[in-house]
Amino acid sequence: MPDVTLLNIGRAITVPDGQTILSAALAEGIDYPHGCKSGRCGNCKSRLASGEVEMLDFSRFALPPDERDAGLILACRSVPKGPVSVAWLEDEDAVSHPVREMSAEVVGTELLTHDILRLRLRVDGAPFLYASGQYATLNLPGVPARDYSMANAPATDVLEFHARRVPDGQTSTAIHDRLRVGDRLRLTGPRGSAHLRKGHTGPILAVAGGSGLAPILSILQSAVAQGMRQPIRVYVGGRDERDLYGLDQLAALAARHGNMTVTPVLSAPSAPTDRRTGFLHAAVRADLQDLDGWKVYTAGPPVMIDALTEVVLASGLQSADLHADVFFTPEDVAGARDIAVAS
Repeated sequence: MPDVTLLNIGRAITVPDGQTILSAALAEGIDYPHGCKSGRCGNCKSRLASGEVEMLDFSRFALPPDERDAGLILACRSVPKGPVSVAWLEDEDAVSHPVREMSAEVVGTELLTHDILRLRLRVDGAPFLYASGQYATLNLPGVPARDYSMANAPATDVLEFHARRVPDGQTSTAIHDRLRVGDRLRLTGPRGSAHLRKGHTGPILAVAGGSGLAPILSILQSAVAQGMRQPIRVYVGGRDERDLYGLDQLAALAARHGNMTVTPVLSAPSAPTDRRTGFLHAAVRADLQDLDGWKVYTAGPPVMIDALTEVVLASGLQSADLHADVFFTPEDVAGARDIAVAS
């Protein structure tokens, strides 16, 4: 089992054979910057200072060929071939909160759409510190642990999550059908680096597909509360009208902000509609041709993230300014489907 030296913290860890640098670091409780854990978002981009790694499949948008040639790797896709040393790329506006395991009580459940449930949890003990856009791992008895993003801004003792019912999904089915007010579960977090960068003063693009609206809502609430006055363009998508939710909340945020627009997009409406139609990435491409100097926050299914990534990078966005949270189902994780593989 090779040793990996993490230069940012001056610590060496042992990586079990066949595992990636990121998975081993997270298992050791190290707050390694990451997002999708599947080679799509680039949040775990690192510099390989010494040694060699085997790179598993990854998106060319997460790590372009010129960056790979310059010695960069994705920790989530890098299996060490022997002793290596790496340094993740520093983000001066990134935040780090201690990862905690906590007990929580269910204080509310409410259907937001035909397949998305709002779950509200009150955490025991000290306040849960996190950055808007991060997520936690929910652990219910008898089903696999799953990651869900907080949908509300920090500084509250009640956390809100949006759980989409996944066909044949054990955990999402348990959340929808089994959880009741007063039940208890455990959660671990915060995790994820696709969070709001409060020091950014340029325009913001926020794109959410389905229950990916959860972290986007958290980010927008914090941006408004922090007095971030730059232009904010929000796109939210679903297949049909019944898949859209949160529009009243978004409208209220836009009214408070004064320079925020919200564009719902339907990809497969079942009836005539006045809504924008088509795919989210196509709407963004039609509306915004120059994204240099912007920050992009996006959350949703893998195919949406991949398409949007290609569009925004082609529109001049710097890769470091893309903060993506890919919402996988267990089947997506197992199959790693629809990934644009780098050569």
